This record gives sequence, C-alpha cells and structure tokens, in this order.
Amino acid sequence: MSAPALSGSSTTARSAVWPILFGVGLLAGLTAAGLAALSLADALTATGLPDPGPVTTLGLPFVRAAGEIAAVVAIGGFLFAAFFVAPQDSGVLDAAGYRALRLGSVASGVWAVCAALLVPMTISDVSGQPLGDHLNPLTMWSLASLVETAGAWRWTAILAAAVTLASIPVLRWSWTPLLCAAALSTLLPLGLTGHSSSGGSHDLATNSLVIHLFAASLWAGGLLALLAHGLRDGSHADLAARRFSRVALWCFVAMGFSGVINALVRVQPTDLFSTRYGLLIVGKVVALVLLGVLGWRQRRVGVAALQADPGARGPLLRLALTEAAIFGVTFGLAVALGRTPPPPPLVVNPSIPEVELGYDLAGPPTVARLLFDWRFDLVFGTAAIVLALVYLAGVRRLRRRGDAWPLGRTIGFLLGCLVLLLTTSSGIGRYMPAVFSVHMAAHMLLSMLIPILLVLGAPMTLALRALPAAGRNEPPGPREWLLAALHSRFSRLITNPIVATILFVAGFYGLYFGGIFDAAAGSHAGHVAMNVHFLLSGYVFYWVVIGIDPTPRPLPPLGKVAVVFLSLPLHAFFGVVLMGMNTVIAEPFYRSLQLPWHTDLLADQKLGGGIAWSAGEVPLVVVMLALLIQWTRSDRRTATRLDRAADRDDDADLAAYNNMLAALARRENK
Repeated sequence: MSAPALSGSSTTARSAVWPILFGVGLLAGLTAAGLAALSLADALTATGLPDPGPVTTLGLPFVRAAGEIAAVVAIGGFLFAAFFVAPQDSGVLDAAGYRALRLGSVASGVWAVCAALLVPMTISDVSGQPLGDHLNPLTMWSLASLVETAGAWRWTAILAAAVTLASIPVLRWSWTPLLCAAALSTLLPLGLTGHSSSGGSHDLATNSLVIHLFAASLWAGGLLALLAHGLRDGSHADLAARRFSRVALWCFVAMGFSGVINALVRVQPTDLFSTRYGLLIVGKVVALVLLGVLGWRQRRVGVAALQADPGARGPLLRLALTEAAIFGVTFGLAVALGRTPPPPPLVVNPSIPEVELGYDLAGPPTVARLLFDWRFDLVFGTAAIVLALVYLAGVRRLRRRGDAWPLGRTIGFLLGCLVLLLTTSSGIGRYMPAVFSVHMAAHMLLSMLIPILLVLGAPMTLALRALPAAGRNEPPGPREWLLAALHSRFSRLITNPIVATILFVAGFYGLYFGGIFDAAAGSHAGHVAMNVHFLLSGYVFYWVVIGIDPTPRPLPPLGKVAVVFLSLPLHAFFGVVLMGMNTVIAEPFYRSLQLPWHTDLLADQKLGGGIAWSAGEVPLVVVMLALLIQWTRSDRRTATRLDRAADRDDDADLAAYNNMLAALARRENK
C-alpha cells in the first residue's frame, strides 16, 4: 500500500481498519494451520491417537491463532484508550479513546467466541474423535473439566465474555486501565497449560511463558491499535506513537529474555536445527529479530516524522503494516509450536519432586541450603531487580536537578527489594512449596518485613517528584495517572483502616483454615497468587499505618498505634491455633512428594505455627520505632513552622498571650 493511499484519503483509510485487522488474524490462522498440517503425522505418532479429521486438525490451530490475534487487539484497544490518548477534562473518553475502547470490546467478544469453539475442538483433538461427536453443549462443558486444556479454554471464554460485557457501558477513562488488566488476565489459563506446565523446570517454563504472552500481547496489541488510530486520522498521533515506542522497547526486551529461558528449558542447542520443534523456535527468533529491527526503524523514521509534522503518518503506517504482518506470522508460529511434539525431555526419569515442583531438592532445608541453594524466581526475582533499578533511576533524576532525597528512604526500599529477592530466589523460595515451616517463614517475610521496608521507601512520593508534570492543555502522563489512582474510589476503599486490616489479617485465617491452601498447595499458579496476596495486603496495611506516601484516608498517630495493636495480636493467635492443631493442612500434597527426610508433617506444621507466632514481634518493634520517629519529626516540623510564623509577626501570638495574662492579673488585683 502506498503512502498517498494511507495518508491522502481519510475515508479510504478508515474503511481499511477492519479488513487489515481481519487480514492479520487470517494470516496468523493460515500460518498455524499450514505448519500444524506439516507436523500432524508426528503429533499423531507421539500421542497414539487416531486422526479426528481435518476440521479439528486444521481448524483448531486456525481458530486458536485467529483468536489470539483478537485477544491482542482487545488488549491493545483498552491499552490505547487508557494510556496512549488523553480523555476529556471531564474524565470522559474523547473520540479516539472511545473508538479504541469499542475496538477492544468487539475484539474481546471475538476472543470469547473463539475460546468457546476451542473447547469442543480440544476434546475432539485429545480423544481422536470427530468434532461432530462433541457438539452437545451439556456434554461438552462437562467433559471440559476432565481435559486440562479444554478446561483452560472454558475459563478463557468465560473471562473474555465477562470483559466484553463489562466494557460495553464504559465511557469514562478511569475504567480503561482495569479493562486492560482484565483483558490480560484472559491469557492466564492459556499460559498455565501446554508444554510449559508439565515436566521438569515447569516453574521456570510457566513463568517465562506468562511473561512472554503478556509482553507479546502488549506489543502486538498496541501496534494494531496505533495502526487503527493512524488510519482513522486520530488526534495526538505523535504522542501515541512516542508512548507506544517506549512500551514496545520494554516488551521486546521481555520477550527476548523470557523466550530464551523458555526455549532452554525445553530443548538443547543441538535440537534447534535437527528437530521440527527446534526449527519453529528458530523461526520465532528470526521473527523477533525482524520485529526488533522494524521497531528501531519505526522509532528513527516513523515517530521522528510525526514529531516533525503530526500529519506525516505515511512512514509510520507503512512500517506498522509490515510489523503487523510479521506479528501475524509470529503468532501462527507460536500456535504451531504448541501443536508440535517437543524433543525428548532432558531428564528421562525425573524424581517425584521434579515432576510436582519442577525441580529436585538436595535434602532437608539446612541453613546452608536455605541461604545458598538458589533458584531464580522469574516473577518476583525480576520484580525485585526492576523495582530497585527504577527507584534508583528516580533518585538519580532528583539529584541531577539538584533536589535532595533522604538516604534512609533509599536504603529502606533497596533492603525491601533485596529481602524480596532472597525470599523468593534463594533456598527459602526453593523449599517454600515443599516444606510448610519454610512456607510460613517466607509468608512472614512477604507479608510483614518486605512491605514495611518498601513502604518506608516512599516510592509514590519519589515518583510524584521525579516524573515530569504535564503542561497546561497537554495530555496527562504517568504522573497524572498516578495521582488519579491515588485519589480514586478504589484507593479510598482499600486504604480504609478497617478494609486494610481485614485484607491483611483475614487472609491468614481464610487461606489456611478455609481450605484454600489445601487446594492451592500443589499448584504453581496457586503459590504465585498467594505470594502476590501476601505482598499486596501487607503493603496496603503498612502504607496506612506507617506510610510516608500520601493516602486518601490519613490517620492520626494515635489511630495508627491503635490499628497496629489491634491487628498484630491476631497474627499471634493465628500462630497459637496452628501450633495446637492435630490435623495437617494440605497433607495429601505433602505426602505425594515422598520426601524421605520430611515425614513428620504435624511437627513441621507446629514449627510453622511457632514461626508465625514469634514473627509478629519484629514488625511490631519496627512499626513502633517508625511511628515514634514520624511523630517526633512531625512535632519538629510543627515547632519550626510556629517559629517561622513568630519571626514574621514579631511573636504576635506570644505578645497577645502575655497581654491576656497581664489583664487577668490586673483584674484579680482590683
């Protein structure tokens, strides 16, 4: 397509939006179906199942690839409406934001339909029976609970349908970030099944796959939304292109990092050119490199042309069309990769812990093993490093412009990141899923110590000072988004002392005594979700109690002390209850690991209860010290403010007070 056709005729360009998006989905589906047909014989040989027919063998990869393109369009549409274009002053989306929102709604609906179609197709595929035998809705949805992948598609369809329905009445900007997050969550069932969810090192494979899916979806979805915006002659195209360029760069890094790890888990370097699975990985690598080169070219040419002339959209659109085509092929390759049998596993006879946890354990959790037997956690370990680097970048920006930032805050935040890294990636994180007492120690660190250190670092205050403010009549940026989040109804709700305390304390009782831990103990996703809950609930609680950052519901010092003394004893009581229990929580899972050195599960649980009971003393001391220091500093600031006021008015208040005393004395002497 030539540049004049892209930028000269507005009507023609607008009418091309949906055909182009449809074409990308069609290209992805045809690529996936074609490559899957080439590996069909190997797949049937590996599974030993009969051929279910071309409707399943070709239709399943086609519908999946086309559906994934619809998913990324939905994510990109919501992302674009949330962060790439500005809303009106009233908070209502402008025309460009509303079009992006509706694009996300339609694409999310298509994604829900494709996911629903993939339920019977998957059942047909794993049973080797024709698709027509599994089209009864009642039978199909009941069988989905027996087939892991079909169950994942069922959940995907439900989530995507919920996102579609939730997006229809939305008109205000404040809901679009939540819709973007919800659309991303529809990828989780997909990321937790397949090759990466089983076998050795499935913890690394699953984490890397989820990171890979999120990065690819944000990149591809943002690109397609930007392409649609440019074709429609949307406003602020230069700003949208500049913001997308930054997102694309980080997504490229995340995709490369996670893709390499996922490939190393599944194949050896010698398998890359000697197996069909390895060749597909090579094809994905080539596509990623091409996308990186085009992204660099886009930044140098397309974005630069828009900065010089906001109407010069030809270079941007030409490069975006090429990137969109490569993304279509890449998604088709990814689907074909999931349909292709991987090479034989690196470990022929894995141990039971390696099958259940993804790795083996050398022996009982000694002090040396807890400190030095590391296994890097891709989710929390990476988060700890990234948070530390971003925080240091903010401090550096302040100091470069001559502003001071307290050293104690920096030390506190970096210590929190370090403890997070140690808790999740050292031997503590390695033994946490297998030994209840180690899990409880990690729980205490994640919910009590780490949040305290992070909160004392005042990260939001640093961000508000380091991020540049949008100028008058300019679209809002990250600083304005953060302010909007701090003043939102959701922030006011969770920072209510009662709500924050319930989230912090009730998680202990509901998780361990409500049966949730029994169900989640054997699930890698369950452990990740628990760790996220521990961190977030602890952060919100200590933000309310000792946080330096501003809160929508500030508490007086005595109120903070009261909240601390009312909540922390509940943790001690929780530990006492654990020590007194005679039944083992999640006993079937711990027994299934068959660890010869871990047989007395009840004694280990009582040890975990003792850890929970005693761990509450440390944060209590830290919190009281922090409150005392904050109280003292508040008194000093008040005294300084009064002294300055006295200097300005020559102690007018003191003189008035002395005159009042003198008048009272004269009255008494009469």
